[in-house]
Amino acid sequence: MTKTAKNRRKATGLIVAVVGMMLVAAACSSESKPDEVVLLTHESFAVSDGVFDEFTGQTGITVVQRTGGDAGTMLNQAVLTKDNPIADVIYGVDNTFISRAIDNDLFISHRAAGIDNVSELLLVAGDLATPIDYGDVCVNYHIAGMKSRGVPIPDNLDDLVDPTYKDLLVVEDPATSSPGLAFLMATIATYPEGADYDWRAYWTDLFANGVSVTSDWSEAYYTQFSQSGGDRPLVVSYASSPPAEMLDSELTEAPTGVMTEGCFRQIEYAGILKGTKHESNAAALIDFLLSPAFQNDIPLNMFVYPANSRATLPQVYADYTVFPDAPVIMDPHTIDANRERWITEWTQIARS
Repeated sequence: MTKTAKNRRKATGLIVAVVGMMLVAAACSSESKPDEVVLLTHESFAVSDGVFDEFTGQTGITVVQRTGGDAGTMLNQAVLTKDNPIADVIYGVDNTFISRAIDNDLFISHRAAGIDNVSELLLVAGDLATPIDYGDVCVNYHIAGMKSRGVPIPDNLDDLVDPTYKDLLVVEDPATSSPGLAFLMATIATYPEGADYDWRAYWTDLFANGVSVTSDWSEAYYTQFSQSGGDRPLVVSYASSPPAEMLDSELTEAPTGVMTEGCFRQIEYAGILKGTKHESNAAALIDFLLSPAFQNDIPLNMFVYPANSRATLPQVYADYTVFPDAPVIMDPHTIDANRERWITEWTQIARS
């Protein structure tokens, strides 16, 4: 993966209090003007120069962007300041947190222009929040690293607890990492609670098989993954990693591949924050975020996939992307009701 990709693809943690306090201070000191719309995003948000200028040219509205740390911190601040919202639109609340936003009554309903071009699989929030992009968290493998160890490419999650793959996998901590949490969800869906062999038993076996745990995606991918010079040829990453590796490189073949079983689909949403004084401006921005002008810009900046089926993927994505046949898409309310318990139980297994 390129240095540019590395800077843009940060695994998220759960609390960044200093950034949160800065956002509250900003909210107290200013509000959006009639010809502006304030967009609150997570720290991994990236857009090409000039894209929002196109929106301004179409509407006369200027986009003022505020960054709210990681996705969890951003949402926490939106909840804490919902009576005096710190922005007009929030972008980047994913399906592991969207029900918390809905239960806290954060959004104004809006049916976005272009929503008919979005798969029903992504429409878990009705008209309260609009899906903008998605990405699949999957186990990635380093082709040369697997070959040098003389082991076959794993097909599914079952394979990862086989002694053949002992000490080969690195994952991220679900308490501090978004892809780590997504991978935990994938294992819970594959080995559900109540089964004879549930996700707790699976993780017990995974730890017994030498899985390594890092605090975030960057440490896993750029320190322990053998593609980056580490000693583990299996890593929890994204289905978009192979095309990202090909960007700005002279490679003729992607050095990494994707295990397409046991993937979790992350979906990112944008919503109009209730209490905005500029609802029409906010609605116009939501429509723009789902338009081809913005959707076509997503893959090469945030390394995820546009929600609008009419968007055009860059050729490198068309050439090197592998889509999982059946990614896990878990009910957001189920996630919200169990997230903290699952993380606590996982942590207990990790420490035992």
